[in-house]
Amino acid sequence: MQLLIDKINSEIGTILIVSDGEKLCAVDFVDSELRMIKLLQRRYGNFTFLDVKDPQSFSSRIRAYFKGDEQSLDDIPVNTGGTAFQQQVWLTLRTIPWGKTISYGELAKKIGKPTACRAVGLANSLNPVAIVLPCHRVIGTNAALTGYAGGLERKRWLLHYEGALTLTCTLRRM
Repeated sequence: MQLLIDKINSEIGTILIVSDGEKLCAVDFVDSELRMIKLLQRRYGNFTFLDVKDPQSFSSRIRAYFKGDEQSLDDIPVNTGGTAFQQQVWLTLRTIPWGKTISYGELAKKIGKPTACRAVGLANSLNPVAIVLPCHRVIGTNAALTGYAGGLERKRWLLHYEGALTLTCTLRRM
């Protein structure tokens, strides 16, 4: 199996963009490349990367996000793999609007499993297409910036960039 990979620079580090030739299957930061590869190996077994500039225009659309285009990521087709539960959590992330946040508990309620906060948090931590499926918009019940595979500083930056987090750490809720 061959996966297409591109690297783009952003304000929060170099981003790896991986496609299966049709859909986006991974977005991660270069400092998490080994983690990303392990997750891809679980899904695809043996694979190789083919360096491709802007596969399916996914890189351009992620660059557009970093230039302020709030809709550039909305309809990117994704192939996330994962369990049915994980897919439900990940796809529900797309319902969280730019500039808004939701708690893990609220996300669990949205998927119809109000007592599954921890399972939702675990699924969120394994989101294979960060930023595109905006797991950074999920916060702790007390508005704490908890958990982000890319690091809390990146989560803080993304929320501030989207206007969900002001310099005084005020969060806008859905």
